[in-house]
Amino acid sequence: MQAVAQVHAPRECLTFRIGAEDYGIDILQVQEVRSYEAPTRIAQTQPQVLGVLNLRGEIVPVIDMRLQLGLAQANFDDSTVVIVLKVGARVFGLVVDGVSDVVGLAPEQLRPVPGLGCGIAADLLLAIATVKERLLLLVDIDKLMCHPALGLKAPTR
Repeated sequence: MQAVAQVHAPRECLTFRIGAEDYGIDILQVQEVRSYEAPTRIAQTQPQVLGVLNLRGEIVPVIDMRLQLGLAQANFDDSTVVIVLKVGARVFGLVVDGVSDVVGLAPEQLRPVPGLGCGIAADLLLAIATVKERLLLLVDIDKLMCHPALGLKAPTR
């Protein structure tokens, strides 16, 4: 379990929903939020890698966060969006049920992730924040990008 003092959580998060849960990611890693459009599927990729999109000439892998977190795939609707993130030289998209807002986080709002075993979802959490009496699960995007379950390779630039 990670101590709260060691948590390097973002000061501002873009919040989004997956099912009934609220999640947050560092706003500084968000490149854009766009309406969902079906990506081009690539054979023999992991199920959570839905395919790729061409964003202004850059080929971007698209990950279904529901599947990555071990949840059932949902029907995509008008509220489904792709959050395009930039981590170092890599750009990728996360499909989520919808975005909520941007929230500021103070250190006293952060709690460590309890020891939940070795599930994929627990491994990807940075901290848990309390925002207006709701829990916000903060996703560690760096860990997500390197997670072996995705099978993504480092960019070749």
